[in-house]
Amino acid sequence: MEQLFEFIGNHPWLVGMFLVLLVLFIRNEMNRGGKSVSAQELVTLVNNENALVLDIRDRKEFEAGHIVDAVNIPYSSLETRIDELTKFKERPIVLTCKMGQHAGAAGTMLRKKGFENVSRLTGGIMEWRNQSLPVVKA
Repeated sequence: MEQLFEFIGNHPWLVGMFLVLLVLFIRNEMNRGGKSVSAQELVTLVNNENALVLDIRDRKEFEAGHIVDAVNIPYSSLETRIDELTKFKERPIVLTCKMGQHAGAAGTMLRKKGFENVSRLTGGIMEWRNQSLPVVKA
């Protein structure tokens, strides 16, 4: 630990540049898949802007409980089934997964295909359930 502080003291520019690059990398990764929206913002988007909720969990997890009117396309088949979403291109799309781990990558995939208004649900369906919001079981 003492050597770490000595290194920082001897190389402040190097450490400073590393921290700047780290912050920029994190910021870039967070913005790649679209902005994050809270559960309350999702409800507002659905009610006011007719947003589409795209659930990218596996079919089994989706059937165990999902947001009302959500469309299910598993992350593993999203790339091959992305054409199914073309009719929703003008609507806002909010991605949701179990805890938010795949939504960023799925958002990047959608943006590359020309979808501009893509967001992801913060915390995924777990956060939705933690806030005692309604889910539908198939």
